[in-house]
Amino acid sequence: MIRRIALAFGLLFACLAHADPALDAMKARALLDRAVDYYQAHGDAALAVFSRQGEFIEEDRYVFVVDTHGVMLASGGPSAVLIGRDVSQVLEPELRDAFQKVLATTEQQGVQTAEYRWKNWRDGHVERKEVYFRRVGERIIAVGHYLPRATPEQAHQFMARAVKAMEADAAGSIKAINALSPDFREDDLYLFVIDLQDRRYVAHGYNLRLVGVDFATIDDPEGKPVGAPILELMTKADKGDYEYRWKNPVTGKVEYKHALLRKVGHYLVVTGYYSD
Repeated sequence: MIRRIALAFGLLFACLAHADPALDAMKARALLDRAVDYYQAHGDAALAVFSRQGEFIEEDRYVFVVDTHGVMLASGGPSAVLIGRDVSQVLEPELRDAFQKVLATTEQQGVQTAEYRWKNWRDGHVERKEVYFRRVGERIIAVGHYLPRATPEQAHQFMARAVKAMEADAAGSIKAINALSPDFREDDLYLFVIDLQDRRYVAHGYNLRLVGVDFATIDDPEGKPVGAPILELMTKADKGDYEYRWKNPVTGKVEYKHALLRKVGHYLVVTGYYSD
């Protein structure tokens, strides 16, 4: 029961991934502004309106409200199961401090944002979320959305951590990647590792069926070679970049992937960020 409640709390901020996070953020902020105006005009009578299907639900965006003690008062999404409950008691430890900071927000601070990682109830992936919230009296009104695509900066930071881990313990890192460890997954970022001695996959962060496959045989969904040109590139350098088309595991769509390539000993470590 507690796990179901904790999952439901995650749904406080649940929205589907969009192709344009900036546009989605703008829409979420606009919905929050409308909800705050409505609450200021109608007081707690607005809570029932926020919790039913209607004008404060836009596609996959909805309003939710907690009081300054952490009790859920309204939700237009699946987290409505938590109405009347103190949700601060069902959070994972790493989220409790952040939630307490949200509860301590003052009215004078205006609209605030918070970002963290949580499972998207629609697709089962752990993804970044951004929530816009504002305190009005003893109520905190919020609207959230997912941030499905990692940024180039995230990808470079992710690669740096992976290279450091491979340098420290290649065998252990390979095992962890194949075990789908959260240490080697972040939004739509994942790793795969090629043994340059035999050119075969030894690890893959989401498709274990590729482990053991000759990387030189890999083509994109349209039949354009991917593995062979990357291997050729890495005969001339210890690091590089390569762009190709590949399926994004978060959006499920074939998109452009900008791959980051790094040699660590006799291994080739690859990650990359997507764009449409």
